[in-house]
Amino acid sequence: MQQLLAMKLILTLTLGVAVLALSAGTATATCDTLTVGHYRQSCRAAETIVRDTVKLYFSKDQTVTAPLLRLHFHDCFVRGCDGSVLLNATAASGPAEKDAMPNQSLDGFYVIDAAKAALEKECPGVVSCADILALAARDAVSMAAGNINGASLWQVPTGRLDGRVSSAAEAVANLPSSFADFAKLKEQFGSKGLTVQDLAILSGAHAIGNSHCVSFAKRLYNFTGKGDADPTLDRAYAAAVLRAACPPRFDNATTVEMVPGSSTTFDTDYYRLVASRRGLFHSDQALLQDREAAATVRAMARSSRQAFFRRFGVSMVRMGNVGVLTGTAGEIRKNCALIN
Repeated sequence: MQQLLAMKLILTLTLGVAVLALSAGTATATCDTLTVGHYRQSCRAAETIVRDTVKLYFSKDQTVTAPLLRLHFHDCFVRGCDGSVLLNATAASGPAEKDAMPNQSLDGFYVIDAAKAALEKECPGVVSCADILALAARDAVSMAAGNINGASLWQVPTGRLDGRVSSAAEAVANLPSSFADFAKLKEQFGSKGLTVQDLAILSGAHAIGNSHCVSFAKRLYNFTGKGDADPTLDRAYAAAVLRAACPPRFDNATTVEMVPGSSTTFDTDYYRLVASRRGLFHSDQALLQDREAAATVRAMARSSRQAFFRRFGVSMVRMGNVGVLTGTAGEIRKNCALIN
């Protein structure tokens, strides 16, 4: 992953939105395996089919963006970006990634399945589920940024194969926790070849979506086991907003917006919340524990949407290169939930 630093980027502006394009000489940036337009000859309509599928569901429910983005994140952090998060458990395999506690609230599988069905009809056995995850995440975020009919925010190198192994235990061990301190987050991202800046930028994914109260209630009522609150959280905000939404005896189904009033819009509001000690998760606020991460948070809080989109696209490409399978290491699943 260190080779990613050699990436050459061309930034173009299309319809007023920064679009990330990879230059022709970027083989090292994609681990010598992934390329933009990988399906240009084998399935010309592949990216259009995925985008149209995401658009269909987004037009009905704009909250679909966060689940699709989260699926891609959770896939890449366990065994790499190999679609293993989509596999069902079997008697032989035991509990799969989606059965792990951190993944039991995952959603959006139906969008991936719909895209896969359409692709299998158009180009049987050609497009991997791992690539569908990466493309769907990009398309959903682009739409949440206001580009429902416009250009994508970044180009996705494709050519991943699907893995054949999915383990709940590995998901528990590898997925970052919402209660993690910065040192742990840095260690986990670093183990994937991702930098502190990637960590701070990819945390911007929390600009969209909702969270169950159970994911952060400890910060409000029992942070150290003594009935106290997380000292990194703004007290007035916690009382007026978070405790009001999640009282001490909250329902486990109760959710709150990651960014109040802006849970379906991809923008920089998340960074302004974190900079003012109002991030929802302890892991959000932990970004201020590190000088470089804190500087990135404050820079993004002041930046334009286009500048954030550009940097988010760069880090998403880097994450999308983690642990990819090629050659004989994987397969193209016919059904994303089942190995062939």
